[in-house]
Amino acid sequence: MTEIRKEQPGDQNAIRRVNMAAFDNGPEAALVDKLRISCEDYLAFVAVEDGTVVGHILFTPVTVDGCGAVGMGLAPMAVLPSYQHQGIGSQLVRDGLAHLHRSGCPFVIVLGHPGFYPRFGFEPASRYHLCSQWEGVPDEAFMVVIYDAGVLPRAGSVVRYRDEFNDAI
Repeated sequence: MTEIRKEQPGDQNAIRRVNMAAFDNGPEAALVDKLRISCEDYLAFVAVEDGTVVGHILFTPVTVDGCGAVGMGLAPMAVLPSYQHQGIGSQLVRDGLAHLHRSGCPFVIVLGHPGFYPRFGFEPASRYHLCSQWEGVPDEAFMVVIYDAGVLPRAGSVVRYRDEFNDAI
């Protein structure tokens, strides 16, 4: 049985191991470490099986230019390769989104796989005239789930992640 809980002190090494394995030693593990230190509103959950952290999901603030709207960005989400395709990533996303919705978060952005995230309510951000700060991001990969559309500008705008993400993109 997989337990989903908030990240706790002492989970850092296990989270680093999960991100290194899931992303083939990519920049995601270092990004998570930087954000844990620099981001006051860092929100992370882990998936635990038999006392071992096997998955991790991170949410950090994102802003929308010109309107002061602040939501959360989902990135990264990782599951150890030997535990993938068992629904653990889906459980992390569902539980994380439910927590954010209950806490009053107005929207969540993800730059992710268009075959995975729509099942959680994500849809192309372009439908709301929102675009990524980074050039060349495919429209179908830049998605949003909206809980309070009233905070977003009708004319749309650019969504910005924290500066720490610039090195990982």
